[in-house]
Amino acid sequence: MEFTYYGHACFALHAEGKTLLIDPFISGNEKAKHIDINHIQADYIAISHGHADHIADAEAIALRTGALVICAYEIHDWLQTKGIHRTHPMNTGGSHTFGPFTIKCTVAQHSSCLPDGTYGGNPLGFLIQTSQHNVYYSGDTALTFDMQLIPMWAKLNAAILPIGDNFTMGYSDARIATQWCGAPKTIGVHFDTFPPITINHEEAKAHFNTHQLELILPSIGDTFSIH
Repeated sequence: MEFTYYGHACFALHAEGKTLLIDPFISGNEKAKHIDINHIQADYIAISHGHADHIADAEAIALRTGALVICAYEIHDWLQTKGIHRTHPMNTGGSHTFGPFTIKCTVAQHSSCLPDGTYGGNPLGFLIQTSQHNVYYSGDTALTFDMQLIPMWAKLNAAILPIGDNFTMGYSDARIATQWCGAPKTIGVHFDTFPPITINHEEAKAHFNTHQLELILPSIGDTFSIH
């Protein structure tokens, strides 16, 4: 599976000629100012929760590309008012297949309100499965025992976990999450975008290395593959 990192917690996953874009927050991220959202393609957009730093560019990209938006029911309702009618509402525990991607919604311990202050439903994580790869995108979350369920559902190739602390778990809790979900490698997100979530990269990687685990901290705009 191929990944493209667009900053903060936004990723595109590419499989079998289709693209799943997750949590599009790009134009409001000063560190991603070299990324033009008008050049981003998507067949599907998955939104983990309603906070602006995960949904800000969803409307523009969905309207331009015609992508199907996968999200909590409350976000689905809100998007309808924005003229986005290609949506697929889901909730915790549910799964559905979208082209090459099968998505199971997992528990995320966080909050969720939309940019206008309305309720955004339950925050979600996503277990994403394709014919060859399985990836766990936890969404914004604290460390939770529910992560121990992931290996019951799939053998992971990678986990995408927040590591910036303050609003989510930090890298030490993310290391525990990596072990619980059985991921051979972790891709860190939700770090360095704002001062409260700035981390020491070498310290974070060393912490994972001490436990014989690999932490990948991609640069914005990077495209890379996992096996």
